[in-house]
Amino acid sequence: MDLKERINIFFELTKIRITLFVTLTTCFGFVVASKSINSTIILPTLGVLLLACGAAVINHIQERKTDKLMDRTKNRPLPSGKISFNEAVVIALILLVIGSLLISFTAGLAALGLGLLNLVWYNVIYTPLKKKTAFAIIPGSLVGAIPPAIGWVAGGGSLTDPRIAFISFFFFIWQIPHFWLLLFIFGKDYEQAGFPTLTKIFSLNQLGRITFIWILTTIIICLFLPMFGVVKSSYINIGLLLSGFWLSWNALKLLRPKFELQQFKSAFYNINLFVILVVFLVSVDSLFILY
Repeated sequence: MDLKERINIFFELTKIRITLFVTLTTCFGFVVASKSINSTIILPTLGVLLLACGAAVINHIQERKTDKLMDRTKNRPLPSGKISFNEAVVIALILLVIGSLLISFTAGLAALGLGLLNLVWYNVIYTPLKKKTAFAIIPGSLVGAIPPAIGWVAGGGSLTDPRIAFISFFFFIWQIPHFWLLLFIFGKDYEQAGFPTLTKIFSLNQLGRITFIWILTTIIICLFLPMFGVVKSSYINIGLLLSGFWLSWNALKLLRPKFELQQFKSAFYNINLFVILVVFLVSVDSLFILY
């Protein structure tokens, strides 16, 4: 096995695209709290990245048997035999220990407590719950709400500040349609592996309407950010309003009587782009004085 293959296995094992987004939302919390970007952001966000990577490896270990049953996941490192169970455990432990130490020494015990809470919620509560109920993502969405709070604490913010509570609530609400759309796209795979799925409870038209409501809720929560003092610039407020209008207009496709899987995929990419736009716009508001 050459170095390139080992790196690819590591990236797949740590779900690098997801964990990098976790790091992005941590940076977002830091920027909004500190109103700046400086060198003190590096180590705590690196710690969050490593902790998230360790949690992802544990998730691979937990789901290695069901991963074998799904076309989308059967070639992952553990079910395909590219890496052994013991090797995965060692990698997870190293990542978790280093990540925890970095967060503790650079952001404090409160941030470390939040990071460990996220780890437990993801691996001990949410992952097993997925096998019990198709609605596991609702409590599981707390996993997306905590990283911005870690960045907030690292940036000198207080956890009692209502601004971070509302920011975290925004990410919590966004996670629900985000993951539901993902589950719709790979619904057959999840059914094949024995997971309870929403497609067994609702028709596609019903799912389209329900998801549309969740998307609208995400937009509404976003538009309330200025009321909680998160955004102050009128220009940024207009930007958020236009972003919300764009997403809601595109999400109307989910209400059509007949639609295809491609519309779920389109809605999935759009809602992810929307949250990136929100992160960018609010970060600009925090870093620059705009009137």
